Amino acid sequence: MKRFLVLLVFALLVVFSLTPAAVPGKITIWTSEAQVNQIREFVKGFTEKYGIPVEVSEVGFGDIKPKFITAAPTGEAPDIIVGAHDWVGELVANGLLLPIDFLPKNVLDQFTPVTLQAMSYKGKLYGIPYSMEAVALIYNKDLVPNPPTTYEALVSIAKRLTKGNQYGFLYDYNNFYFSFPFFSALGGYVFKETPSGLDPTDIGLANEGAIKGVEKLVNLFKEGILKQGVDYQTTTSLFSEGKLGMMINGPWEIDNIKRAKINYGVAKLPKIDGKPMRPFVGVQGFMINARTPNLAIVKTFAVEVLATKELELKIFEKDPRILARKDAYKVVSSNPDIKAFGASAADGIPMPNIPEMGPVWSFMGDALTLITTGKKAPDVALKDAVAQIKDAIAKAKK
Repeated sequence: MKRFLVLLVFALLVVFSLTPAAVPGKITIWTSEAQVNQIREFVKGFTEKYGIPVEVSEVGFGDIKPKFITAAPTGEAPDIIVGAHDWVGELVANGLLLPIDFLPKNVLDQFTPVTLQAMSYKGKLYGIPYSMEAVALIYNKDLVPNPPTTYEALVSIAKRLTKGNQYGFLYDYNNFYFSFPFFSALGGYVFKETPSGLDPTDIGLANEGAIKGVEKLVNLFKEGILKQGVDYQTTTSLFSEGKLGMMINGPWEIDNIKRAKINYGVAKLPKIDGKPMRPFVGVQGFMINARTPNLAIVKTFAVEVLATKELELKIFEKDPRILARKDAYKVVSSNPDIKAFGASAADGIPMPNIPEMGPVWSFMGDALTLITTGKKAPDVALKDAVAQIKDAIAKAKK
């Protein structure tokens, strides 16, 4: 056991020694492979102007948050991290993020409101958004010339296409992220939105609208459209092979579709009973270490670099997503994929960024599995899941 602890400590020292931390007089940034090269190239102008070096390090996206949480209290974290808005609640609760209260109003006014909302916690902004994303309906134009705009049309087209080794409509249905639009279309919600923020005591995942929406999902199994055992890999593989007409997915999958040379299109999710399916909106942005030793420099860097239209457009070159600044989005909005994903996001709901969201993922995933396998009725499974989520939240506060 002692030998194991020694090795563990050594491993952690090695990891953090390889990932630059904040030091006075130099700006350090942790970002993932999607943005690293573009940011490195763009920040050279800041260094040339002020003589201040900027070190941009690549860290695996899934590693940035846990490493930052571990490193920040000991002064081993960078000045800035690039990550998802749903990290904000946990990082703020741990006292690790600097409030972004220094951006001029004319700069803030350039951002799409939903992106600022997503990067805020308890009424304060804690991140500078640069992009947002939401799932939409991706379809094979050779199989589906005109995408459905209603649930009934989706069922009709999907049933016609589902035969042999060809499928009309599939997606990773046991993943709550992808199935949330069925909950939200008719009034389901995760946490109630209030003037002071999200209320974790008011969970709307088993209300009348949520149950009705999930019953629409279950109906896709009854109609022979959705199949048991389908997950994300199954869905994307079938689509890339030209054997799937439609799927729910996001902009991150477009490069794979292009490489597979599929004649594809992107459209908003179809309406259910005349109401839009409202996907989760995820926002990517820059967050500043509350303990940065370079506060004045970092604030200048944030205004002149991080919050600019030019940086968003630079990142877009290699990581094309819906841009957060309205003026930057206007430049790229002629791209049909961006336009369609943007329309989907416009109907969307920011993914909750409060710590209480943690247990929602696992319990709702379990509930969906019970529902889609026919082991529990939607109303029973969802009410049980909400009770479990409330219990987990209560225990976490003790």
